[in-house]
Amino acid sequence: MENVWSRPRKAPRQTLTLERIVAEAVALLDEEGVDRLTMRRLAERLGTGSTTLYWHVTTKDDVLDLALDAVFGEVRLPDPAPDRQGWRRPARELMRGWRAALLRHPWSATLLDRPLMGPNALSRTEFLYQTLAGAGFTPPKAAAYSLANYVMGSVIMQVAWERGGEGDAGAFLRERAARYPVLAEHGLGHTWDATFDEGLGYLLDGMEQARR
Repeated sequence: MENVWSRPRKAPRQTLTLERIVAEAVALLDEEGVDRLTMRRLAERLGTGSTTLYWHVTTKDDVLDLALDAVFGEVRLPDPAPDRQGWRRPARELMRGWRAALLRHPWSATLLDRPLMGPNALSRTEFLYQTLAGAGFTPPKAAAYSLANYVMGSVIMQVAWERGGEGDAGAFLRERAARYPVLAEHGLGHTWDATFDEGLGYLLDGMEQARR
């Protein structure tokens, strides 16, 4: 299936480069979200015509794929594990970095159902597979899926709760504490970072046990 990654890259036209298009698209998405991104508005922000923009990208989907991959490009690749026993550190660092990059651009949470075929996403995924395969998870696919899905799920939940208002949900549960006592006691007041790290620790602990 053809996508923006499989088409030959074109030379700059009238000083407009693909890098500039992507940077402006990310800025627009950060400011206004996915629904407000149109090819016309992007061209206006770039100070160019739609014809020049379409020289580089064919559709809005192209722009979204490029912008999402730019977010993955913000994730620093950790130092590789020195041996089979050291796999948890780079895996943890990569997952933390991935989550942090997505949360810096909350719109990205709405695009995680897209195929992640850009070079930045693939290089991070390659690193994760290498780390897990080197630790003895053979094949590493299920282990990689477990970690990736945990990160994506946590980001989607946090973005949705923060947009919807955590305070309203908390008030709702407190009013129904008699019916849902454990949720009322333990389901409120957490910090997202600490909860993510704790859950990631549980996941890595379980994977370590399965690896032995």
